[in-house]
Amino acid sequence: MALTPAQQQTLKTYIEADATLNAFPLNSDGAFAIAQLLNLQASPDFFVYRKAVETMEIGKVVVYTAIGALTSNNQGRLTAFLDLNPVDFEPTVDIRAMFDDIFSGALGGGGEPTRDALTALWKRLATRFEEIFATGTGSDASPATMAAVGPVAYTEVEAARNLP
Repeated sequence: MALTPAQQQTLKTYIEADATLNAFPLNSDGAFAIAQLLNLQASPDFFVYRKAVETMEIGKVVVYTAIGALTSNNQGRLTAFLDLNPVDFEPTVDIRAMFDDIFSGALGGGGEPTRDALTALWKRLATRFEEIFATGTGSDASPATMAAVGPVAYTEVEAARNLP
């Protein structure tokens, strides 16, 4: 991913503030080593909301008795959502709230376990790199939102380190 100039500056500041990262030589080998470390899972664990969930993943976590307990209105909402998002979607605040609402009336019919499973589906652990640009607490109960997703390339690290 290409970092914005502001993100490059943030990355440079982060690297300079970390004695281990900043000790690597200011060349492509050093940038490669830093990128490898930044692409490791953050420690301690830092939870983020996923940027994309494949629609078919929902079917793997739904408790199917909950589907039978849905009102016809909620079945329609769920069908419309799946029709509008046949491949994938970002589990934004409103989408997460919609799913919570759809399965809230299915209590006793698998609604609560389905909501819990969907809540787990929406999030994942971040890398050190992703944590740098995330907004929020990053706790399991309150995942952060990512501004940069995926691994950082050594060329991005090198460019950031070479900023004036």
